[in-house]
Amino acid sequence: MGGFSSSCKQSLDHENLATIVVQESDMLSTHLNLKIPTEQRRDMTSEKTCLSPIIGELNCVANVAFPMVLTGLFLYSQSMISMLFLGRLGELTLAGGSLAIGFANITGYSVLSGLAMGMETICGQVFGAKRFKVLGLAMQKMILMLILTSIAIASLWFSMKNILLFCGQDENIANETQSYILYSLPDLLAQSILHPLRTYLRTQSITLPLTYYLALAILLHIPINYLLVSVLNLGIKGIALGSVWMNFNLVGSLIVYVKISRVYKKTWGGISSDCFKGWKYLLNLSIPSCISVCLEWWWYEIMI
Repeated sequence: MGGFSSSCKQSLDHENLATIVVQESDMLSTHLNLKIPTEQRRDMTSEKTCLSPIIGELNCVANVAFPMVLTGLFLYSQSMISMLFLGRLGELTLAGGSLAIGFANITGYSVLSGLAMGMETICGQVFGAKRFKVLGLAMQKMILMLILTSIAIASLWFSMKNILLFCGQDENIANETQSYILYSLPDLLAQSILHPLRTYLRTQSITLPLTYYLALAILLHIPINYLLVSVLNLGIKGIALGSVWMNFNLVGSLIVYVKISRVYKKTWGGISSDCFKGWKYLLNLSIPSCISVCLEWWWYEIMI
């Protein structure tokens, strides 16, 4: 009996030892198998941590830039729609309207667009410094500057027919061109408000509303042109008024958006007499920007 019990004891000891060895080997294999994936997960987590700021920055840039690209495409489509309606009115009207659009771009719209770019530098600085009231004041100054510039541009547009005749242009084409340019005069006021308003919103990373409202204005631009040209038979004057109407629609929509969304709360301190002060710094930024933009626009017009 003693031999039997000792043999049983040895058998149990061997079984326990085997169980312990198996458990230890399982734990070791599990540890070895989990070690590499854990390190890989740490590396992946580290990579994600490094890339997350870059991805976040790219998303921010895309959210601002993509609507701006669409806005540019919509703005160019306005001229295309106007040219299509001009072509339906005959060769003389197309020639006069095309000449008027080119003259307006060179002497008017390029100047206003270039001057307005000087506001972007100021707005970016003051918004980053959280001097929000200065942002609204800069918009007031720029609107006033562009309106004063528009008065000088308007005086040139009134003399357009005489300028064209002096350059040897056909009188019939000069008459059509003069008609288009005179009915485009209110557009100078719309542009004087629109450019600073766009910069004011864009500085605050608000770009989608402009894209939406511009898309709506473009959709309305087609039936408005049809109404003025085909129904009311205003001819080239109707096409000019259609462009003016579209821009005022856009300005009105943006003003309503600013009012309803209350984005002006931090930046608008009301109309202030301070908008007549500190013009030297604004002009130092606006004039070089204007020269740069005008040279670019004029080169495109010469190439066309």
